[in-house]
Amino acid sequence: MVEFYGTAVSSRLMLGTAQYPSPAILADAFQRSKAGIATVSVRREAGSDQAGADFWALIKELGVAILPNTAGCHSAREAITTAQMARELFDTDWIKLEVIGHTDTLQPDPFALVEAAKALCADGFKVFPYTTEDLILADKLLDAGCEVLMPWGAPIGSGLGLSNIYGLRTLRAQFPDVPMVVDAGLGLPSQAAHAMELGFDAVLLNTAVAKAGDPAAMAEGFAGAVQAGRLAFEADPMEPRDMAAPSTPVIGKAFLS
Repeated sequence: MVEFYGTAVSSRLMLGTAQYPSPAILADAFQRSKAGIATVSVRREAGSDQAGADFWALIKELGVAILPNTAGCHSAREAITTAQMARELFDTDWIKLEVIGHTDTLQPDPFALVEAAKALCADGFKVFPYTTEDLILADKLLDAGCEVLMPWGAPIGSGLGLSNIYGLRTLRAQFPDVPMVVDAGLGLPSQAAHAMELGFDAVLLNTAVAKAGDPAAMAEGFAGAVQAGRLAFEADPMEPRDMAAPSTPVIGKAFLS
């Protein structure tokens, strides 16, 4: 169980809803993984368009919390407008805030991100900002009113895993009481487990599941990895060491003369 903005969510796994081979496979992935939150791009929801209406009906049938996002926005103004549309469309004040600043890496624009976060928080939104592991940017987002941070593991859709472990570990240590979700770049369940072992509260992924040969099986694999990683973190794992340490006691060992 994890909590965001005072709302408890049953699973620490969050899944995107794009790129699946079919609606049935999407639904199966959510069912087998028991993911607690579904992210939905407003640009996929075409208002009164029949295809958009059918997609929205499918999402509602999943029975999970909905986190609309501003995917594809490249300015604060565009992201703010998209968030306002999402609030009307999905009847929620939750919003995953994305403001892309670099086309190749899809790295967020830190200046526009803070600008948009400040405006949306002031307007009553509960903002989940897609950010980097930068400490200064994290501090400014929290000052803007955000109560959750979503640092990337690696560029969106890359499957590279945690490309800056030191930065993520430092971010987690600097803000120990802030809910944090590792978002983007995860390609394997082992990478999700590593994120959870570092003390992050949840992970969000899309491409690694949707583009797998068996998306539902991969989603279930990620769910198990997230649970294992969290259990490991809570168990207070041993510190790594440079030298071997015998696990069998030496005292009392028989010696031959």
